[in-house]
Amino acid sequence: MAAVPCENCSGWYHYTQVNQPLEISCMLLLIMLGKVFLDLFILQVKQKNVKVSFMGYFCVSLALLDFTLLMSIAFILYFEDFALWGVRFTEYHICLFTQVISLTYGILHYPVYLVAVLDYYVTIARTSLFPKRGQRLFYVFVVVFIWISGFSCILKVPAISEELERQKHFSPYQCPFYVSVQSYSVSFAMLLLIGMALVACWKEVLMMLLSVRIVSFASQPVLMFSYASENNGTCCRRQLLTRLLICFLGTWAPFVLLQIIILSLGAQIPAYMEMNVPWLYFINSFLIAVAYWFRCHDVELTEEIWSTDPFVSWKFCFTPFNNENTEPAEKPGTVIVIC
Repeated sequence: MAAVPCENCSGWYHYTQVNQPLEISCMLLLIMLGKVFLDLFILQVKQKNVKVSFMGYFCVSLALLDFTLLMSIAFILYFEDFALWGVRFTEYHICLFTQVISLTYGILHYPVYLVAVLDYYVTIARTSLFPKRGQRLFYVFVVVFIWISGFSCILKVPAISEELERQKHFSPYQCPFYVSVQSYSVSFAMLLLIGMALVACWKEVLMMLLSVRIVSFASQPVLMFSYASENNGTCCRRQLLTRLLICFLGTWAPFVLLQIIILSLGAQIPAYMEMNVPWLYFINSFLIAVAYWFRCHDVELTEEIWSTDPFVSWKFCFTPFNNENTEPAEKPGTVIVIC
């Protein structure tokens, strides 16, 4: 086990060397094929009528880049040794491209999540589903700028460039796979915040879960939570936090459990696998919940405002459920939350 420092790119990258290039190249091809299919599946099943956001554009760009890497690996494996535009491509370039992609993915967690949460903080209260053309162009510009900055950072860092160049002169049977510390720290911070929120409002969460009932709404089974609210501001914010937790965990609980297992086992996942579309939408829902928490007083209760998250419905975190086909609440002032 060795380490390559990325002094100017915020992080350390651990790598392990793997032998037998043909087997590794085929393994990379299968992994990228599965990842591309997973990316396309998530992009297909997500809700389409959602507001345009930076994270949506970045997810599409990530899927395109994964597809490009997959096609590059397949092309090199098929032709094995060929020249294109005066450059000779061999199986060494499969490893090289994967290393550069891994390093770039690994340093983009912080900037991408920072831009995404700022975007939601500014736009979460807007009601229009159709942003101006300038906003779309701005998202495209920011996505392109982030990718160019990431690749430039990796290729211009002396330690990284020297390591990649050094490997070219050694055995082609060695191919290191990099693991980013940023992804680990983001997972740890998320689990820490979720745990602190659960500790802060565990009584409210328990009361809501004990009052859960299954009812039929719009010909679909849904969960109904009955909870008596109080009028003071602190209690309202605590109840909002409780509903945000239930809505988030109701959708992404398997991902939260997976992160706990990964961190507990200390599993090292290559950076080119860590950043994927399902992971980004998981983080996206968390960032939306954070933005709702800080901007709760600015949220207008309109139907358009809820079309923000492609996977989680946050509507009933703010509005009581009212359906004449269900039984009335047991006590006055009861708030119904549907997840």
